Amino acid sequence: MRAPPFPPAQMPDDLRTLNDEMAGYISEHLKGFVSKREDGALVGPFAPMLRFPAFGRAAWTYTKALIDNSKLPKPAHEVAILVTGAAFNSRYELYAHERVGEAAGLSAEKVAAIAAGQRPADLSEEEAAAYDVAAVLAGRRQLPASTYDRAVRAFGEEQTAELIYLVGGYCLVSLLLNAYDMSVPGREEGLPDDPEEETAGGRP
Repeated sequence: MRAPPFPPAQMPDDLRTLNDEMAGYISEHLKGFVSKREDGALVGPFAPMLRFPAFGRAAWTYTKALIDNSKLPKPAHEVAILVTGAAFNSRYELYAHERVGEAAGLSAEKVAAIAAGQRPADLSEEEAAAYDVAAVLAGRRQLPASTYDRAVRAFGEEQTAELIYLVGGYCLVSLLLNAYDMSVPGREEGLPDDPEEETAGGRP
């Protein structure tokens, strides 16, 4: 890892304020995967955000806005994130959202296929619209009118905008994870790969 998780006890006061805000919000809104070590250090994309707060504060604000304003159906939301993570081959992103995707109602087969970069044949109309928008944008291509129009029919203009910003946000998250070679819990640093184990280890 190039941006090791930052224990709160080692932070200056102004950064500790940001860390505490992030930790509380993550604990409330981002569940189902390990996001913190026993010493309180946030892992995944949150570590480089805290290591480089001149840019990380803005990245966190963007991430928080995506959560606060989320109205997309949960399965479609998770399809878009998985497609983006697969396009970047971002290991922590896939680790986290394989779990969240199943909790949101996606079958294990759909999750596995999308994480492997494949388009499942049995996507719902909303899932298919989200998949196609994410696949085009995360693949660094111009969004065709037909693909955009399909998303608008499925979600309306406001939620299509949410979908586009969601893909953009998770492109940034995936890029951070890849650039800083962030670890997957349970495989490095002695972190558990099961959130239940994390809870037993003292997560609030």
